[in-house]
Amino acid sequence: MGKSFTVYRPLECRPDNYRDWYQQGNLQRDRQYLKDALLSYEKALEYYPTDYWAWYKRGIILEELGNYEEAAASYENASTVSPKNYWAWYDQACICLEDLKDYPKAIHCFDQALLAQPEDYWCAYRKGEAYRLMGNYEQAIACYDQALASRPGDYWSYYRRGDTFRSWGNQQEALLNYQKALESKPRDYWAYYQLGMIFQAWQQWTEAIDCYENALKAESRDHAAWYNLASCQTIQGQTEGAIESLTRAVTLYPDKYRNLAQNEPLFEALRQDSRIQEVLSA
Repeated sequence: MGKSFTVYRPLECRPDNYRDWYQQGNLQRDRQYLKDALLSYEKALEYYPTDYWAWYKRGIILEELGNYEEAAASYENASTVSPKNYWAWYDQACICLEDLKDYPKAIHCFDQALLAQPEDYWCAYRKGEAYRLMGNYEQAIACYDQALASRPGDYWSYYRRGDTFRSWGNQQEALLNYQKALESKPRDYWAYYQLGMIFQAWQQWTEAIDCYENALKAESRDHAAWYNLASCQTIQGQTEGAIESLTRAVTLYPDKYRNLAQNEPLFEALRQDSRIQEVLSA
């Protein structure tokens, strides 16, 4: 049975009253009657079309309902009514970044939000994300630096700086930033995994093995780390470790790693072992 909601009592005598439609929308939203709340905010806007809060809360409802384009438009209307208000700009920016993938529009909205709150960490960080996803790595790094000025030692800013430098082709800077991320979050799977990838690409097998093993201490069911660890261990002649690691990778994700293990020349010697033959034929 669908949810129903009793009409807010003041509307019985004043159905053309903005405030009562708005308050009814708030009550309906609090009780998760989202579609009813949307209708109430829209009725409120019929009587007061320049109300910031009705436009803003209409945007929240539309976002919760998954109507992202309409939500962004509602936040934009709220920003037009109150251009110095942080939240409508910020929420519009987040939808453009995460749901609509409209990165230039997201950057514009984050810039407007930063005018209201110049030292806001989240705006600076997410603006960096928009630049990174656009491939504008120089601007992305500048935004992450701005975020770090507001929140020194921040894990995510250092981690994304690492991603940005890696995509930019500067592996040394990427490594340094992943290491800085680990200072803030010492047992982080992702930073160790990315370091392992860098050391593996540099053919620094011992360091790569150490990083993958640390990553797996944090996330023991990650098939990619087990597979990469098996590769490095094989090159280093660590046969028993490689058999265990490759077995774990294939067991965790057989559709992908069984075929890779059967065809990778690096594992030719391992395929002679009965334990690997068993897992590949399972």
